[in-house]
Amino acid sequence: MPIQENVSLLPFNTFHIDASARFFAQFSSGEELAGLMEEARRLNIQQKMILGGGSNILLTHDFPGLMLQNRIRGISMVGEDEHHIYIRAGAGEAWHGLVMYCVERNYGGVENLSLIPGNVGASPMQNIGAYGVEIKDVFHELEAWHLEEGKAYTFKKEECEFGYRESVFKGKYRNQFAILNVTYRLDKKRQVNTSYGAISAELESMGIKEPGIKNISDAVIRIRSSKLPDPKEVGNAGSFFKNPIISNKQLEELKGRYPTLVSFAAGDGTSKLAAGWLIEQCGWKGFRRGDAGCYPKQALVLVNYGKAKGEEVFNLSEEIIASVKDKFGVTLEREVNVV
Repeated sequence: MPIQENVSLLPFNTFHIDASARFFAQFSSGEELAGLMEEARRLNIQQKMILGGGSNILLTHDFPGLMLQNRIRGISMVGEDEHHIYIRAGAGEAWHGLVMYCVERNYGGVENLSLIPGNVGASPMQNIGAYGVEIKDVFHELEAWHLEEGKAYTFKKEECEFGYRESVFKGKYRNQFAILNVTYRLDKKRQVNTSYGAISAELESMGIKEPGIKNISDAVIRIRSSKLPDPKEVGNAGSFFKNPIISNKQLEELKGRYPTLVSFAAGDGTSKLAAGWLIEQCGWKGFRRGDAGCYPKQALVLVNYGKAKGEEVFNLSEEIIASVKDKFGVTLEREVNVV
């Protein structure tokens, strides 16, 4: 696909924000990307950004540079050993489609991550996680193209420097690489993870006493569908904020004032707070101003009910951060990438 000019990004972001890119192109291979980068140099385009499924960005203005959408597809088994299967997926594959591919074949490890929107390429970038599992738990390696050097690099787990919804691709290498494919290490015989109470409760309501991989996936899909808006119907990017991590000392002080505070042990003398609970206690759940709002069923999700501008959603997030800081002394961080 050649580089196009002045392209609307409305079809390419799940927040349904009507912003545009000065330049736009799609690529389906590393070779196509290399060709587009040559063309960008010829046109003297300086600013570049890789776009995946558009499920974790908030566009607050038109993008002045080149927006490159990753359309690399393909899923294949690239190795196995006694206990594991190694599955490689193109970065442009839909994440949930990959999860279903694995669940159908009884490959264990990603079933708790069912129904997360977005593409495969975003999974290591964000170190996506849900219901007790993160990408770092199943990650093997990835291949990424350095946009300026024009060559591919392989990154092992340690080199990705995974953190809570973080990696080198979101931090120090931001906008320097395009992820081409990701290889996951999955279990042949999976011990299912039901550590999050919501999964156990859902399995019980489904009448399942000895769950397998598909049962876990089905339970997660039911839970997510019951409390999160479908991006096809209501513009959103899933969880807008990270769950904040605080010291256990600060947790004790907060629990003295707020006995019902929701928290989880995070190790190393820290605990993770439920950001949704904090936001709800500040009165934001169900709030709406124009077409920007806080979802009535899950306060962690900000939504666009129709024609909200990205700036309106961003300003709402600023007010939420300020109110949580004022009430609890805790600073929320956005999980969504603001552009």
